[in-house]
Amino acid sequence: MSEAEEARPDGPERCGFVALIGAPNAGKSTLVNRAVGAKVSIVTHKVQTTRAIIRGVALVRTSQIVFVDTPGIFAPKRRLDRAMVDTAWSGARDADVVCVLLDAKKGLEPDTETVLEKVAELPQPKVLLLNKIDTIPVERLLELTQAVHERVGFDETFMISALNGDGVDDLLAHLADTVPKGPWLYPEDQISDLPMRNLAAEVTREKLYLRLHDELPYRSSVETTQWKDLKDGSVRIEQTIFVERQSQKKIVIGRGGQAIKAVSAAARTEIADMVDRPVHLFLFVKVRDNWADDPERYREMGLEFPRD
Repeated sequence: MSEAEEARPDGPERCGFVALIGAPNAGKSTLVNRAVGAKVSIVTHKVQTTRAIIRGVALVRTSQIVFVDTPGIFAPKRRLDRAMVDTAWSGARDADVVCVLLDAKKGLEPDTETVLEKVAELPQPKVLLLNKIDTIPVERLLELTQAVHERVGFDETFMISALNGDGVDDLLAHLADTVPKGPWLYPEDQISDLPMRNLAAEVTREKLYLRLHDELPYRSSVETTQWKDLKDGSVRIEQTIFVERQSQKKIVIGRGGQAIKAVSAAARTEIADMVDRPVHLFLFVKVRDNWADDPERYREMGLEFPRD
């Protein structure tokens, strides 16, 4: 028996999928990263940062909780929007437990009302998570909780701050007891189902958003095109940033290449921390016309291509 197996608490193993559903920027990715204890999902101020389903694995006593971080649910206008929203609801339907994350400060906005209407139809156990509780008075929290429960019968409610961790341990303890009994699906040291090359591409996409803010075209993407382990123990990574027009390429590169240099430096540092070895990162920017209408691109992102 290994040391890890000897250290594992006694009791029946449990394992299950917990879908996080909510409006854009409710804090789903922040919560997943907090629960897992490492970054597996990127976090920015930009809405709809999460595009495909990302799974983060948390261990609580003898339970393995597989969090399904879904794209924010909003009124879709474009094909990519529809694919993201469809993916989110697919993740919810396939989960063992559905957690609805609500930004307490924003309250019952139209996107949140839409989420609650559809969640009410799901048969799984449902948990309400009121996030960012440190931003509003307790009285408003209680009023909001009552208003939400009048719309959906949640099994449990937790008031949390995904950012600073308030209430998250209590949530994890509840989910550890709620997921079904059964063997773990992932090795004990695995924190995500995404290959490292995909996680690295997500890190670079996050740094793009943080650097360029609203200048960055919404329909840009990043792909890791080469991952080569070198003899000195370092890794050479090549990534391509795809945009739709030449004018967008100039924005990403920046004057004198300053923007892409800053993005590369920030991404390289974080990726090196993730893989625990030196990283040589090379970024390229290419124009790919109408990539958001290409079914192959959707498959690469883990999205179903919605037909008109």
